[in-house]
Amino acid sequence: MNHVPNGGSASPSQERSTGELVKQLSEQVSALVREEVKLAQLEMTRKGKQFGVGAGMISGGGLIALYGVGCLIACAVLAISEALAPWLAALIVGVVLLVVAGVAAQAGKRRLKKAVPPVPAEAVDSVKADVEQIKERARR
Repeated sequence: MNHVPNGGSASPSQERSTGELVKQLSEQVSALVREEVKLAQLEMTRKGKQFGVGAGMISGGGLIALYGVGCLIACAVLAISEALAPWLAALIVGVVLLVVAGVAAQAGKRRLKKAVPPVPAEAVDSVKADVEQIKERARR
């Protein structure tokens, strides 16, 4: 243990040199930055997946709507050329397909809203909190 001139002993924080403290600070800041980058990557990956699923659902809804339009066209042809029963069946199928397409598109739209904005908000908030804590400790 080191002795100070007035006969007491130095505290553990006084025993470390400035170089050691700077080295420790550098290591801690580096580790903090690496962890924040990892957090940002995870958040962006999660939002990217949400965006992909939402876009896929909208595309699926568009494809189903295309089939619905095909059925409605077949319905019109059958309505003109035949009796009531065949076109009525085609009309019912077309309307059902369009309703399904609308539901899928709305579900996809909700998924896309979860992925926006494409910024790692949680990581940004975490970095801000870290900076505030460092500032607070530096004032002491």
